[in-house]
Amino acid sequence: MNDTSILIQLVSSPPTWAIVIAAAFLLPTLAFSMYLLFEHLSAYKNPEEQKFLIGVILMVPCYSIESFVSLVNPSIGVDCEILRDCYESFAMYCFGRYLVACLGGEERTIQFMERQTRLSVKTPLLQHSSDKATINHPFPLNYFFKPWKLGHRFYLIVKFGIVQYMLIKAFTAILAVILEAFGVYCEGEFKVGCGYPYTAVVLNFSQSWALYCLVQFYTVTKDELAHIKPLAKFLTFKSIVFLTWWQGVAIALLCTFGLFKSPIAQGLQFKSSVQDFIICIEMGIASIVHLYVFPAKPYELMGDRLPGSISVLGDYSADCPLDPDEIRDSERPTKLRLPTPDDDTKSGMTIRESVRDVVIGGGGYIVKDVKFTVHQAVEPVEKGITRFNEKLHRISENIKKHDKDGRRTKDDSCIASSSPARRVIRGIDDPLLNGSVSDSGILRGKKHRKKSGNASGESGGESSSDQSFGGYQIRGSRWVTKE
Repeated sequence: MNDTSILIQLVSSPPTWAIVIAAAFLLPTLAFSMYLLFEHLSAYKNPEEQKFLIGVILMVPCYSIESFVSLVNPSIGVDCEILRDCYESFAMYCFGRYLVACLGGEERTIQFMERQTRLSVKTPLLQHSSDKATINHPFPLNYFFKPWKLGHRFYLIVKFGIVQYMLIKAFTAILAVILEAFGVYCEGEFKVGCGYPYTAVVLNFSQSWALYCLVQFYTVTKDELAHIKPLAKFLTFKSIVFLTWWQGVAIALLCTFGLFKSPIAQGLQFKSSVQDFIICIEMGIASIVHLYVFPAKPYELMGDRLPGSISVLGDYSADCPLDPDEIRDSERPTKLRLPTPDDDTKSGMTIRESVRDVVIGGGGYIVKDVKFTVHQAVEPVEKGITRFNEKLHRISENIKKHDKDGRRTKDDSCIASSSPARRVIRGIDDPLLNGSVSDSGILRGKKHRKKSGNASGESGGESSSDQSFGGYQIRGSRWVTKE
């Protein structure tokens, strides 16, 4: 057992006044959150939106329960904080998916962005509307990233940015449990030999990037999402996620440098207890805000989802024929003619069916998006490994070829050295050196042979048929060059 666990067991539990105040905020938090949750499950008429909206709503009671348990029993504070952080990343994913569902799904979201790009191209340059189709990064990100253009690629960047935080959060949570088991996690302590500062830095970058992608997505779609009042929803969610994280980091830094010496902090004794106490109060306020920001009333007023076709009518007279291209490209709102429900038609879903759809349907989206994110992260690595293997293969082939050529050259040189040297005689044949078939030719040939024989005898053994003339020599019937 590590020193931190022994210290936690030896010290007394948090003061009674802190537990009472935290419980006083916990109870109404659970009451308001459960009321809002059952309201949505009872009016579960838009599953694509509500299954993710319920995940956002559950964030408040989960935060409140985990913080209260950690406050009462500080020995399991690290485990509770890990669970809280994991749900925070899941809630961010749900909020991003909720915004996409409000836009009509992934396909329609991408079509909307591409339409914005086409409109910006057609607009005159003097109206400065081309900025709507381009995301310009603030300082200092503009030095590292090129501007993003709206479209399919921008949507994939946002999707990857949100899901990567959920995956990294889960991975660091597992790592924190392992490090805590070996006593080297040291939650809230910024020491070189502890795992907390390193995981905090990684999570800080991951969360900041996820929130940045979410902010850019909101900036692009806020006008299209005006019917759901996105600003209030975005600020509420961002304050819970972002402020609670930085609040914990700030408390840890203040306690590390000895700057957090208020009576409340001294009474709670632990940095994690201070954070848990503040979160219990904050979640009580957030549960009330959620009633107004994420109400179930719009879904209660919505007509039941019935099978059948939906006819789209333009906002012109009924006598005018409908143009599908004009309806698709029109920026004006359209009216929907829904089929009239029968009296025996079952209204909506039961709460059990709604819960099942939230768990199974939402889980299907999560699995698909996690696979996509892992593929996007692994694909560049696989390409790099493939290129590296191809380069090694080419180097290996070149080495083998070089060795083969070297062996062949060596074999040729051995063969050349082992064979006797042959003297190559270069020259041309001259039939006149043999004389003609005439009598005078025969006599001249005999005199020639006689003189050459005498010359060879005087020269001490040269061939009787060899004569020299300057740089040339006669051998038999051939003129050759002297060597």
